[in-house]
Amino acid sequence: MPEVKFSVDQSRSFAEQDVLGHNRWHPDVPAAVSVRPGEEFRIECREWFDGTIGNNDSADDVRDVNIAMVHQLSGPIAVEGVEPGDLLVVDVLEMGPVPQESGPVAGQGWGYTGIFARDNGGGFLTDRFPDAYKAVWDFHGQTATSRHLPGVSFTGIAHPGLMGTAPTAELLGEWNARERALIDTDPQRVPPLALPPEPTDALLGSLSGAEFERVAAEAARTAPPRENGGNQDIKNLSRGSRVFYPVFVSGAKLSLGDLHFSQGDGEITFCGAIEMGGYIDLHVDVIKGGMDTYGMSTPMFVPGRVEPRYTEFLTFPGLSVTESGEQRYLDSQLAYRRACLHAIDYLTKFGYTPEQAYLVLGAAPVEGRFSGVVDIPNACATLYVPTEIFDFDPRPSAGPPQRVDRGQCAVSSG
Repeated sequence: MPEVKFSVDQSRSFAEQDVLGHNRWHPDVPAAVSVRPGEEFRIECREWFDGTIGNNDSADDVRDVNIAMVHQLSGPIAVEGVEPGDLLVVDVLEMGPVPQESGPVAGQGWGYTGIFARDNGGGFLTDRFPDAYKAVWDFHGQTATSRHLPGVSFTGIAHPGLMGTAPTAELLGEWNARERALIDTDPQRVPPLALPPEPTDALLGSLSGAEFERVAAEAARTAPPRENGGNQDIKNLSRGSRVFYPVFVSGAKLSLGDLHFSQGDGEITFCGAIEMGGYIDLHVDVIKGGMDTYGMSTPMFVPGRVEPRYTEFLTFPGLSVTESGEQRYLDSQLAYRRACLHAIDYLTKFGYTPEQAYLVLGAAPVEGRFSGVVDIPNACATLYVPTEIFDFDPRPSAGPPQRVDRGQCAVSSG
């Protein structure tokens, strides 16, 4: 086993760890550990909500969760000799859940998927699903099943939902300015258009006192992907992947977290992956001056070769036309929404509630594709759902769909 460079005690909150991580982006968050180019090492991670979501049959914890606390990131990791303008090369060697069979923390034999309430995070389809729901998954090796979603079983593609390098002060200022300008177009929107800096519940490594207050007021939230990588939620960034990250500050200050046991393309419920705590083994190297040499200002990666071998899919196309029939011009996001809604409506014919179907599409390794973006006025997006994840045949046939009572996912009390 590689040397553990960042160790996590899964019985304690992230703020109580011996080595503190962080939950905001800022160049002045001190490095927690350092490694050398060419080194292999292990990083341990808390799940993104720090153990506040439970293995139970209520979604009240998802409904009431504190958005300001995410993401709980392990790091920053300083890489010796790496300077601004370099490319940091990160190989994902191995990863998995907390190596225990059962326990109270997500990753110890189980994980969860959630639909966030519209007034506390929302999600891709929050207008159709404004309330909080949850599904708890049990891990059986690489396979996931859920008591809240009977009839579904699949092989997960474990990956870090979030990994990235620290920004410069100038790049951080650009992020905050452009996101503030977006918020100002509709400042009362629910859910909000973006998340501005929020000092409350900021975690900034070993910073304290006046320096903590300054950084907390400036630091960017970790929710969206940005030029440094960040919360990209790419399901294929898995074991065997090689990622090339732009380096903006000395040492790169790599951070990571938000580990997923599985996820569908888009993570469409916002908490759409199977969230877990766990570990990840990395190898790092450097390409000196690589940003200019290759003209790179954003990350690029080579995916690993560990996809499950699903061979048959039901594919749902979606068009850039609203549910009320309004034509939109080449709106590919709307087209993907419609594809997802078509799949949800279809799965209800087999006994799933719409919320259960939504949770399945967030967590299972479905494939989302932009299939047509040139034929005016309709963009076309497609959602590929593997048929083998179900214990029944979901394909249309001469007979009616076999509707079965499949219970209900975890719901909130109000």
